[in-house]
Amino acid sequence: MTEIYDIANDYVERYAALNPISATSMGVAGHDAKMSDYSPDGADANAALHKSAAAALNAAAPQSERDRIARDAMLDEIQTSLDAHDAGEHLRDLRVLGSPFQGMRMAFDLMPRESQEDWRSIAARLALVPQGLAGWRRSLQQGVAQSKTTSRRQALGCAQQARVWTGQEGGPSFFDGLIDAFDAARAQNSAPDAPGSDALRRDLTASAAAANAAYADIGRWLADEYAPAASEQDGVGEERYALSSRAFNGIDIDFADAYQWGWEQLRWVETEMAKTAHAILPGEGVEAAKNLLESDPARAIDGVDRFQAWMQDLQDKTISELNGVHFDIPARVQRIEAMIAPPGGALAMYYTSPSEDFSRPGRTWYPTGGKTRFPLWGEPSIAYHEGVPGHHFERGIAKHLSGELSRFQTAMGGTSGYIEGWALYAERLMAELGYLENPDYYLGMLRAQALRSVRVIIDIGMHLSYAIPQDADFHPGEPWTPELGLEFIRARSHFPPDFTASEVDRYLGIPGQAISYKIGEREWLSARRDAERRLGAAFDLKAFHTRALNMGPMGLAQMRREMAAL
Repeated sequence: MTEIYDIANDYVERYAALNPISATSMGVAGHDAKMSDYSPDGADANAALHKSAAAALNAAAPQSERDRIARDAMLDEIQTSLDAHDAGEHLRDLRVLGSPFQGMRMAFDLMPRESQEDWRSIAARLALVPQGLAGWRRSLQQGVAQSKTTSRRQALGCAQQARVWTGQEGGPSFFDGLIDAFDAARAQNSAPDAPGSDALRRDLTASAAAANAAYADIGRWLADEYAPAASEQDGVGEERYALSSRAFNGIDIDFADAYQWGWEQLRWVETEMAKTAHAILPGEGVEAAKNLLESDPARAIDGVDRFQAWMQDLQDKTISELNGVHFDIPARVQRIEAMIAPPGGALAMYYTSPSEDFSRPGRTWYPTGGKTRFPLWGEPSIAYHEGVPGHHFERGIAKHLSGELSRFQTAMGGTSGYIEGWALYAERLMAELGYLENPDYYLGMLRAQALRSVRVIIDIGMHLSYAIPQDADFHPGEPWTPELGLEFIRARSHFPPDFTASEVDRYLGIPGQAISYKIGEREWLSARRDAERRLGAAFDLKAFHTRALNMGPMGLAQMRREMAAL
């Protein structure tokens, strides 16, 4: 390996050791029995690692284009992490999605459960959950002392999640469910009375009880103590928004221009939706077409298990049909698992990457929100986004290229703009390739485009207190508020009310992330148009995808530069 690749490998090893929860998410083996340190000392240790790696990278001379790309991508992401630390963002790292509060719980979804050793790791990590939450609480308490808090909305949202996960509301405890899963695995084992099995169950039971109690306790603390001290202001303002947006997108954005463009995109998609609705139910309009698609039994699947099987079949079939035609898909990337997400989190489908050795495959996770009937009109485009050719191809191919890309690129690299932008591009690509010729499914893709356009508008609008344009047909001239944001997303995204309610909380908790889908898609589409213009008749779509993904993940500004040079 080159010096830069050695630096990247060392960084990933040290980062995984400091952040075992992230190591599990990244698929880096050897840390599943451990817990991350979310205290201020843990954040400082991460910052020291970032500084050390940046100094080493700046002193190293690239030996090739791959070396240079790997160095530039890593330096860019490390610098945004340091900027966030210097701004004290780790002292208010609390939100309804994507904070340590969710990460500690979700890590158990990703841990293997095949052997007694796997279950010992689960028991050991469960026992450390109180320690992880305590360190995180110390960071939040320091944030309160320094007047660096998240909003009251985010604190109360996480308190609600704690009540669901601990069985105080909505069903059984998530942690008790791990014991049930152990009992089920033990019953299926050919030797259920293997030595140590009873002792392991006792350890697991005690550890699950400790984790459950710790989550219940911090949920109460968030509601009773942190929330009253938290900010009543939901938007973060221009300075924090620019910092967060740069981290999520890897590019400096003209927010006023992006805000106006979001409105233009919404107008385009609404025109297209009206045309498509006419093809489904002539003369009746979009809402009537939606009502038909939601209510027609022939256009839905009943039963969670049947829906999960349908989703698995769709993704397997898509891989088979795209392979060798529009993509060259490595054999180990051809495996994906469709999963049902545990209750309590946000209601958006999500994806988790394969482990480094692919022993854990890529997985899509579908939150049912308690429903058992699934209208299908919107599901294919979501599956193409989260699974194939969206996140699973981009993330899986990066993992597969571990012999060519740096370990940072394969394990940690890529901004949300790059990753989510590719996934949204994948939805449009599938329409272009004829997979959404059924107008039901095409309307579903357009609904997803409407949602992402709305995200640009209200994420920028709410955080920067922009006014709604005077020529808009929605509260013209009024400044954006969370209440108007919720009203707008319900009216214009065409997603159900339970989903949209959680979306607004998500945007307000992760400033600049919601815009990354459309901003990233814009960059991917621009890169493709530029390649088509340069190459003319020699342009080949599969070759474009191969070259683009083989460069590895990066920020959007770097992607723009690198793709222009292809």
